[in-house]
Amino acid sequence: MTLWFALALMTAAATLVVLWPLSRNRIAPSSDNAIAVYQDQIREIARDRGAGLIADAEAEAARIEVSRRLLKAADAADKATNETMAGSSRRQRFAAAAALVALPAGTLGLYLALGSPNLPGEPLAARLQAPPQNRSLASMLAEIETHLEREPNDARGWQVVSPIYLRLGRYAEAVKARRNVLALLGSSAERESDLGEALVAAGNGVVTIEAKASFDRAIALDPRDARSRFFLGLSAEQDGKPTQAATIWRSLLRDAPPAAPWTQFVREALMRVEGRDAPAAGPSSDDVAAAAELTADQREQMVRGMVARLADRLEHDGSDLDGWLRLVRAYTVLGEHDRVLDATASARRALAGDPEKLHQLDELLKSLGSTAESAQGGR
Repeated sequence: MTLWFALALMTAAATLVVLWPLSRNRIAPSSDNAIAVYQDQIREIARDRGAGLIADAEAEAARIEVSRRLLKAADAADKATNETMAGSSRRQRFAAAAALVALPAGTLGLYLALGSPNLPGEPLAARLQAPPQNRSLASMLAEIETHLEREPNDARGWQVVSPIYLRLGRYAEAVKARRNVLALLGSSAERESDLGEALVAAGNGVVTIEAKASFDRAIALDPRDARSRFFLGLSAEQDGKPTQAATIWRSLLRDAPPAAPWTQFVREALMRVEGRDAPAAGPSSDDVAAAAELTADQREQMVRGMVARLADRLEHDGSDLDGWLRLVRAYTVLGEHDRVLDATASARRALAGDPEKLHQLDELLKSLGSTAESAQGGR
């Protein structure tokens, strides 16, 4: 209701602006110039008569003639003015009527076409308090920034805003935010690693001296911090020390949790420094489309080729538990029982130093059936 009242006031104001000039009476151009000339002539005759430049009789005759012309000009001016005002009045009434009807109607029609009159009112404060899923990233960021201007010592606010800055590519501001977190909460492995990550992003992917120092401090606090170990390997690679980088990343893979989502990324980096091609994560959309057009024999050959490539890769990188699990499962599905036994034995040798990975391998063998169970019993 408030919205409609405001719109009505705005429309009334706009209509008044249009009608105000129309309400003023305008006198049409007339014989005003001629009247002024005749009046000057009468004053000039009076001056000449007073100065003795013209006789009284002649002055009186001249004054009467000029006065007659003045009266005639005045009558003509009055007539023209009346006619002009009559025509102007008709035009003013028409324009006023048009403004009173057309302006509100046009405004209402435009609003109904482009506006949203049925939406409920929602002030800014309510929008800022809405659930995060109903708010834009920009509005949330603006709210946090406004809050931090008032409360610059709110460490939680800086923690929240720093990943948003990274996502938006505002790396310098992300570095500032993470420095503030460190200053307010003190040093920890996670916070030092956070700062180093922001510094690498600000350096266009280069592990700068300052970033490396942050990762070194993180490792000093937690030697198993995965993110810092990865970036220290990247620093070694960028310094022209691929052997050192490979050592760091192999150690990181050995210590990785079984379901860690970043292990594939680390393996690809390791293969890069070792000069080997990174393995494909799986068949591409083109591979799937092509497979749909193959015969059963051709599809089997394609699958066997993919399994063979996986087995070849595992000969070079035996630490990949997921790879061994996929290989054993693939041989079981293909019915190649001897290869199941060989792959299981190779996996046990490669994973001998990691009891947790061996346990996961045993669990898979149990779930696959008798052939795999025989492989499990052959330990």
